[in-house]
Formats: sequence, structure tokens, C-alpha cells
Amino acid sequence: MSRRSWVRMGRASLIGVTAVLITQAAGSPAETPPAAAKSQTNQQALMSDDFSGPAGTAPNPQLWSYDLGGGGWGNGELQTYTSSPSNVALDGAGHLVINARNDGGQYTSARLTTQGRTSFVYGRAEARAKLPRGAGIHPAFWLLGTDLNRVGWPESGEVDVIETINEAGQLFSTVHGPKVNGGDWQVGPTTNVSTTFVDDFHTYWVDKAPGRITFGVDGSVSGEVLAANLPPNQRWVFDKPFFLLLNVAVGGDWPGQPNGTTQFPAAMVVDWVRVTSD
Repeated sequence: MSRRSWVRMGRASLIGVTAVLITQAAGSPAETPPAAAKSQTNQQALMSDDFSGPAGTAPNPQLWSYDLGGGGWGNGELQTYTSSPSNVALDGAGHLVINARNDGGQYTSARLTTQGRTSFVYGRAEARAKLPRGAGIHPAFWLLGTDLNRVGWPESGEVDVIETINEAGQLFSTVHGPKVNGGDWQVGPTTNVSTTFVDDFHTYWVDKAPGRITFGVDGSVSGEVLAANLPPNQRWVFDKPFFLLLNVAVGGDWPGQPNGTTQFPAAMVVDWVRVTSD
């Protein structure tokens, strides 16, 4: 997403994906990381942020930096990303809050990244978060290859751990990669949920392993993408380091525009983020 400096295409068919429904009820507790799709007993903690600190303070600069500016981010988005406390700050109760705001028709929001700080090749990235919903609202927790600035997108690869749009009746997890002769491909599980599902905290996670990317919500696996199942014209570029991003976009080619029903500020509230490496 440079949110992306490229245009999101339509949702892909589930080539090489296995998926199960998320059955945990909204509001179920998930205070600690759920059982993994595989054992995590030998994993090493690379990053853990519980967002403790006084209300109104910035997230830890040793862990996070900001992507700033507007211009549509390649998707026709309306927001300008800032580092203002009105758009991104701790709430004093152990949460990070990213606020998308509408100030007289001027939309602002924030996009945090661990680029240059934390990345991982194999292991798990997870965030316990409560997501916003409403017409034109597009929150995301996602990953990009650390070689992005050198090779560009889609060669860098992209892993969308969780995205929702509009009233958030579906959870999208998507892998984006390059085709052999140019262009990009995308594939991943889409999970139908109640539109109120995102009004509560849930843990959204991804496991990266050689030739395999597994997605999940709370204690359930939502799907996985396998290098071995890709068609011959699609290349696997995911066995390398990736960094994390958190953001809330407004408008754009995929969700469409906000309207009179959209409630601002639209807040992504993050309880914690953790990265463990194999």
C-alpha cells in the first residue's frame, strides 16, 4: 500500500489457498497471543509493544516511524498522513490510537511503520486491535519487503495481515507478488463476519515459513498461501525480511468515498503488537 504507491486491483480468486471460517464470537477474550498454527516454543521475540505511556504521547520512536503526506497513495485515497497527536497517540490506558479525522472536508490520518527498525524473515507478526468501520474507511495491518526502496512494488512483496473496508462485514488477508513477465498477482482468504465483529478487540496474525504464509484471527486459522501452488507465471518473493505497517486510509478506489453516515474520528485502537522469529 505507498497507503500504497500503487493501485489495488480487484480481489483475486483463492488460488493455492485453504481457509476455514472464523467462529469465535465477537467480544471473546484474547488478552494473550492465541495458540499458533504451529508451535512457537522455539521462537525468539524480536519486538513487543504494549503501548504503555501517558495519554497523548507518541508511540516509541525506537520501534515506530511515520509515512507522511497525501496525494492519494496510488489508490485515490483522500487522507493526508501526519504525525500529529490528533491522528496518532497513546491513550494512557495501554493502547495506540490511530484516528482518521475529517476537519472541514480535509481528511487526515496516520501510517506507522517499523521500516529500518524491526523486520523478520520467518516467524509470526500479530496485533491485538479494534478496527474502525464506516463508508470509505479502510484500516490495515500489513507487511512489506525490506527491499521495497531498491526493487519497488510488487517485486518487494506485500502481505496484508488484515484489512477491512466500509462496514467491515468481511476480513481480507492477502498476499501480493510479481508475475514473471511483469504485473502483479494477489491471493488470500476472505472471511465473512458480523459487521460488529471489529467493534471488539481481536488478535490478527500471520506466520511466515519457507514457501508458506498462514493467516489467522484469534485462535483460528483463516487460510494459507503456498509457493508450491502458484501458477508458473507467478513468482514467490516472500522468503526474505519484511517490516510492519499500521494505518487507516479514507476513501480510495477500493472502499469508495466516505459519506454523511461515516463517523469521524474513525479510530483503530491497538492493544499490542508482537513479532517473533523462528
